Amino acid sequence: MGMIRNITPPPEVKPEPPPPPPEIKPEVKPEIKPEPKPEPPPEPKAEIQVKPKPPEVKKPDPELKKKEEEKKRKAELEKLKKAMLEDAPPEHEPLPQETKTEPNPAEAKRAADLLAAAGQPSANADEINKYKARIIAAIQRKVNKQLCGTGKPELVFAISLMPTGQLNGEPRLKASSGMPACDQAVETAIRAAAAQSLPMPPQELFSQFRDLNLKFKPNE
Repeated sequence: MGMIRNITPPPEVKPEPPPPPPEIKPEVKPEIKPEPKPEPPPEPKAEIQVKPKPPEVKKPDPELKKKEEEKKRKAELEKLKKAMLEDAPPEHEPLPQETKTEPNPAEAKRAADLLAAAGQPSANADEINKYKARIIAAIQRKVNKQLCGTGKPELVFAISLMPTGQLNGEPRLKASSGMPACDQAVETAIRAAAAQSLPMPPQELFSQFRDLNLKFKPNE
């Protein structure tokens, strides 16, 4: 019999373990910092503008205006008197003798104007005064007397007329009554009466009515 060999099994070869997988590191993205914003420029300081004060407007003084009108009226009367004295012949000198030459129409008109202004009688003085009184009466009938109080106001207006009896221009206050409402009432009456044609004299006397200074007494 043969010998029984003790057959030892070969040692078990253990397989080598697989290498560990490589460690995967997460990607680190670089941090992007935002660019700094530029600082806004400083706001300009608002300049405070000081407005200049408007010049003071002086209110007209009614008393001063009244005095100036009175002074002007007196100057016109003095001028008229002086012209009358210059044109009138001296008392001691004899009047010039009448000549056969015809008078100058312009000189005759001027002499008639001076006579009428001086209140001396002339050939047509009665006719002129009659029509002036008619014009004043026609105007005063249209005056609102309630605006002239209860006293006896007097005022003077200068007017220019056309041959038709209507106004040629604006009425001009020469002497105030001292009550503006009464002055305005008379001016309104002048316009209303002239719109319906004021009473006019014959054509040959119109030169005496082209420019008139009319005195009004509304409460009479």
